[in-house]
Amino acid sequence: MEYKLLTPGPLTTTETVKEAMLVDHCTWDDDYKIITQHIRQQLLALAHVSETEYTTILMQGSGSFAVEAVLSSIVGEKDKILICGNGAYGARMQQTAARYGLNHLYYEVAETKIPDATEIATILEADSAINFVAMVHSETTSGIVNDIESVAKVVKAHQATFIVDAMSSFGGIEIPMAEIGIDFLVSSANKCIQGVPGFGFIICRRDQLALSCGKARTLSLDIFDQHQVMDHDGKWRFTSPTHTVLAFQQALKELVQEGGIAARYNRYAQNNHIIRTGMEKLGFAPLIAIENQGPFITTFHYPFPEFSFADFYEYLKENGYAIYPGKISEIDCFRIGNIGEVYPSDMMKVLQLAEEYLVKSNVKGAVAL
Repeated sequence: MEYKLLTPGPLTTTETVKEAMLVDHCTWDDDYKIITQHIRQQLLALAHVSETEYTTILMQGSGSFAVEAVLSSIVGEKDKILICGNGAYGARMQQTAARYGLNHLYYEVAETKIPDATEIATILEADSAINFVAMVHSETTSGIVNDIESVAKVVKAHQATFIVDAMSSFGGIEIPMAEIGIDFLVSSANKCIQGVPGFGFIICRRDQLALSCGKARTLSLDIFDQHQVMDHDGKWRFTSPTHTVLAFQQALKELVQEGGIAARYNRYAQNNHIIRTGMEKLGFAPLIAIENQGPFITTFHYPFPEFSFADFYEYLKENGYAIYPGKISEIDCFRIGNIGEVYPSDMMKVLQLAEEYLVKSNVKGAVAL
């Protein structure tokens, strides 16, 4: 059964992105290495940074592989990192730091709140040993978007290195890295650029990357060594996900055809507005306040005591859409994503199905759109 994915990635891709994977490529071939180099250059352009100051590293595996690669490669034995979290993915960075024995401090706020730049400044002022700060931009645990601009200002004032997990936001919203003050940004092929799973990427300052030489705690995830080989002629150190790379090349072309990040953001924002306001009318209260809501995925409270997410999920899936269960610690909720190859018409269809489900389930208090 075919259905569209209303998730924060993997997500629904175009037929042309899928068709790009029908070609087999040799990893040593010059044509393939040229594709790798072109992708790296395009990602720098999307981040609004120059090739002289910044560079791109592609890394096999999921987005979490790329985050782990950064943390385990650049934070040395004499360094200390402050990790700011308000959801599962900030917590995953803390777990990664703990697993590697990194000297770290975890500043955590509620999943419905954003890390406060003033509090972060206080932490940095109290601990001069902290020279790295890491946080998630779009926390898909809830759909909240954190204020990386304000945090970047205090991080730079402290002369620390700023790491941003922009997994579900890069390519869907403008992130001018140099202007904001981001030193390392991590994202993935299967998010807002609308490719398929298989690799993540790191956009970083060349001077900061150079400082990581010899710090890596793993072989496969050593971003300095990966960059040294890749920057030479486009060769990946170890076997690359060739079909995923070809799909990503096509996805980048389609991002340009759509009108770039600005146009994609507008579509995502329109999708999100339709689904958020429509579900709210049906009695599904959004978890995140509108001022902190990102345009990528929205979390909704269960509307009534009689509500069964499992039944609701199956009803939507049977009618062409798959959504996400909740990931908030102590709140009954679920999530609806609106990125990927989905449009306002899809959001309207989901609202229609949600209304049908409530009526068929005889749920008391259901409100018609």
